[in-house]
Amino acid sequence: MELLGIHHVSALTADAPRNVAFYTRALGLRLVKKTVNQDDVASYHLFYGDERGTPGTELTFFDIPHLAPTREGTGAVAEVGLAVSDDASLAWWAERLRDLGVECGEISEEGGRRRLPFRDFEGQRLALVARSPGEPLPGRPWARSPVPPERAVLGLGPLRLRLADVEPSARVLVDVLGFRERGRYRAVDDDGRPAEVLVFATGAGGPGGELHLFARPDRPRERLGRGAVHHVAFRVRDDQDQAEWLSRLEALGFHTSGVVDRYWFRSVYFREPGGVLYELATDGPGFLVDEDFERLGETLALPPRLEPLRSSIEARLRPL
Repeated sequence: MELLGIHHVSALTADAPRNVAFYTRALGLRLVKKTVNQDDVASYHLFYGDERGTPGTELTFFDIPHLAPTREGTGAVAEVGLAVSDDASLAWWAERLRDLGVECGEISEEGGRRRLPFRDFEGQRLALVARSPGEPLPGRPWARSPVPPERAVLGLGPLRLRLADVEPSARVLVDVLGFRERGRYRAVDDDGRPAEVLVFATGAGGPGGELHLFARPDRPRERLGRGAVHHVAFRVRDDQDQAEWLSRLEALGFHTSGVVDRYWFRSVYFREPGGVLYELATDGPGFLVDEDFERLGETLALPPRLEPLRSSIEARLRPL
């Protein structure tokens, strides 16, 4: 058994309309599924990705109006990487983001990858990361994106996790989830202080299979709010693989959610020792199971169990 890479990252927003505008118009991602938080149907769950929401390209947001700002710290995803095709794309993006008034850092190299850090309007921590020649990228550009296809965001990763104690989390990645340690490097954290970073990889490699763990024992625990990541999902091939992973986790004493059917994929959730919520999500059946390719994300999509509640759900949602 091997995890295939990052499946999706789910974050928090307090402003769904502005979120849609930023991620579709500024970043050029496609809104591939407009649905609701299945655990709180009064709020949206928005999925962005490549042309069809391929696993490994999906950045999702739970919309929670009036959510307080994040208090940044440890036990959290400190940055979401968005992979682009090459170094030249970073320079193009630096100019585009600054022209749009987006808070943006400088292009630099850390851990062998060139990157451009930036934040969205709520402080969500992001970085455009150039893949190396020959590395896989899971996504395909959407033809109707405002971003040219050669500059498009084509996948997720690497992800940076900031932890008070890296070692227990590293042991889970290697001994439980089968990641490979790729090396270590020193980097400057977002508060300007240097930190040691451990790099782990799974699947075919490339940005979409990497986690970078920041050791910051001096920082307080993060309090999630708008602009924070809620959880990270990793790809499992199918239901059979997922069942084997679930058995492995429970045999090792992890408290899990069991299999949760999200309709477009199935999930198992558990929390790793550093405090980050992990999910193991199947690649299928995917977002085309209930919508045509050309119409993805245009109307409110509900899993079959919620269809009888459509009228009451729609009445409680604010327009996008």
